[in-house]
Amino acid sequence: MDNLIPLILGMAAVTYGPRLIPFLLMSNREIPKRVDAFLKCIPMAAIGALIIPGVFSATPDMPMAAITGMAFTMIFGLWKGGIIIPVLGSVAVTYLVLLSAA
Repeated sequence: MDNLIPLILGMAAVTYGPRLIPFLLMSNREIPKRVDAFLKCIPMAAIGALIIPGVFSATPDMPMAAITGMAFTMIFGLWKGGIIIPVLGSVAVTYLVLLSAA
């Protein structure tokens, strides 16, 4: 228990370091357009990696609920962007479809 605080601080430093170093190195430079376009694709890729593997296994008896939740996520994600609102909206839409079918 005595080594818990240094362990937590060490994990925080190791996690924060890879985020801080590029920020410090690239703060005065302009990002190339190709790199910027690639970075803008990351939220949609993250949504796909988080949602798609478990979409159909989460509601095996009602695949339409999974499809509607996934459709909401794709449409809202492409329209407005972000990651939190599309994921939470997907959960809400899937829940409403499951609730209406019950």
